[in-house]
Amino acid sequence: MKNTEFFEAVEAMAHEKGVPVDVLFGAISKSIVTSIKKDYGDREDVIFVDINPEKQSLKTFYRRTVVDEVTDPIAEISLEEARNFKKRIKLGDNFDKEINTKVISRINAVKGKHLIRQNVNDAETERKRAELLDKNQELATAKIIRVDPDTKDAFIEIGKAVERLPRSEQIPTDDLVEGDYVKVYISDIREGTKGPRAMVSRTHIGLVRRLLEIEVPEIVDGTVEIRSIAREPGSRSKIAVMSTDENVDAVGACIGQKGSRINRIVDELGGEKLDVVTYSDDPADFVAAALAPADVIAVEILSEDEKSCRVTVPNDQLSLAIGNKGQNARLANRLTGWKIDIKPEFEEPVINFDD
Repeated sequence: MKNTEFFEAVEAMAHEKGVPVDVLFGAISKSIVTSIKKDYGDREDVIFVDINPEKQSLKTFYRRTVVDEVTDPIAEISLEEARNFKKRIKLGDNFDKEINTKVISRINAVKGKHLIRQNVNDAETERKRAELLDKNQELATAKIIRVDPDTKDAFIEIGKAVERLPRSEQIPTDDLVEGDYVKVYISDIREGTKGPRAMVSRTHIGLVRRLLEIEVPEIVDGTVEIRSIAREPGSRSKIAVMSTDENVDAVGACIGQKGSRINRIVDELGGEKLDVVTYSDDPADFVAAALAPADVIAVEILSEDEKSCRVTVPNDQLSLAIGNKGQNARLANRLTGWKIDIKPEFEEPVINFDD
């Protein structure tokens, strides 16, 4: 069977579906075998499909093994019978008989078309699954192709996949517009009714981590380590880092010259503030650093088992340490894993006014 149009159609389908040509040929071969196997004892192992794109030929063979004594008539042929067709054939050789094209024309029937469609869809699903798994827990650049005017959910294009970015997974300050490109974090891959789906987010702490890895080469080469991240998307994040090289300032490496590195991340996050602090194995030092930008006078460990401590700050730093609606203290708690009780250095006197 030689059919230029057939091979051109396969090439076009491969481009459209994003599936390698050889995978499509495999799906088509499987469809042919499934379509005609009932004529051969329902045995798939005796049907061989040869697709040669260079010669633009497709041939299907009924393959049997040449044996001295036949015990499996479907899969074997005697040497005597085989030599009626091929004089030089030997024991153990394959005896291939091409199946008449009229026989395999049933592949054009409804059943055959359905088989090809199903196998191609399966191949496309596997391609998508492999592509998404490769991006799991990674950063991706996505194109906004549509925004639902009611829910504000965005539909984004990642490679050839179209995924939903729910409003709940968008940064509160996001105002996504069709045609825009944004960075998203693929937090998980889940099986859906139509194949694998990527769970995408712009609120996940993984987005901050991956953006830092892009901007800070010292993180990629291991000189600087990210130890923990606490985040309130769109408002503020705290990142604890440490250096494995005493000659490298971990915080400075993340911030960059004149804030160049950290500012690019802030821009990507829609103005979200980023506090980069130094990690320490000493909980008192770590808690003190985590409360930046507030100054800390002392940290008293109340219970190591319960991970609770009391922090003393200058009176004029109390509101800064606690933060707007308690945000700074809350993020410091998440960053360190310690319960933090903040008190001022001096208790303000209580003034009573008598009548």
